[in-house]
Amino acid sequence: MNKYKKWVSVAVFLFLSVGTLLIGYAQHQQKKSRPLSLIYIPKTEDGTNDFWTSLISGARMAAKEYGADFLVTGPEAEQDVKQQNELLRAAIKKKPDAILFSPSSFTESDELLKEAKEQGTHITFIDSYTEEEIQDLTVATDNMEVGRRLGEFAKRLLDEDSRIAIVSHVKGVSTAVEREAGFREGLGELADNIEEVVYCDSFYDKAYELTNELMEKYPDLEMIAGMNEYSSVGAARAVRDARAQDRIRVVGVDSSQEAVELMEQGIFQALVVQKAFRMGYMGVEETIHLLEGENVKKNQDSGCELVTPENMYDSEIEKLLFPFNNLKQKDSEE
Repeated sequence: MNKYKKWVSVAVFLFLSVGTLLIGYAQHQQKKSRPLSLIYIPKTEDGTNDFWTSLISGARMAAKEYGADFLVTGPEAEQDVKQQNELLRAAIKKKPDAILFSPSSFTESDELLKEAKEQGTHITFIDSYTEEEIQDLTVATDNMEVGRRLGEFAKRLLDEDSRIAIVSHVKGVSTAVEREAGFREGLGELADNIEEVVYCDSFYDKAYELTNELMEKYPDLEMIAGMNEYSSVGAARAVRDARAQDRIRVVGVDSSQEAVELMEQGIFQALVVQKAFRMGYMGVEETIHLLEGENVKKNQDSGCELVTPENMYDSEIEKLLFPFNNLKQKDSEE
């Protein structure tokens, strides 16, 4: 009798095990038979900002090439953390396979992201990250390296008495913190000459106003460093309009058509340009690889380049500065 009970127990165990495997297999096959669903929430969908326009274009191209269902939904302004979290909350309710997220806050989205992970949604960070290690994958520029390269170049233009100011974007966000730290590291001992750091909240006009205030407050200022497209271009406009380019050198991060023109006019001495299109493309591509069960490196650097008036029209740099020209050429070839 005991032997009979033992065989019944084994049979039940095997039946349940096989049933579980079959259910898992069926779910896996069902998942494979439909397109993967991805939702991307950038810091902003601002069409006037070439960085975000290029990044989103790269993400869309990768999603199209891999046949994924892809939705982009972002705030109107980069510093609008409340709206970004509302969009994140709405995305979680859709239960996509993955949410790709460019956090505007270092801390204020973590609880929502945990909620997404608990329901089985994968998380990819693009461009920036949050305080907690919630993500499955991060694709971003090495922002310490961005700042370091800018600081090392800037140091060559300055001497031990040069006064410096930084116009940054959003206080506390990971990109701003790391770029400033890298810039100080690149400057070395000249980092002590930084008079002030101000934040434009990623508005061109605010960066312009803050730069005018800095020039008035520090009449012997010799350099202004911008930490993203908004802050860099806003600062450069102010220096140009004040006709101060002969005494104040401007360096910055990110590029746009206007930034290129300002460099041609002698306002910008250097820009460290992120590979925004590549970052967006990699973010989607690597997320899809992750969802398909491939081994994916958790932290991936999408790269950057130092651009100066001397190299801005080298072929590879030109492709980086004018990504949409390359896209138009590719579309015509297809």
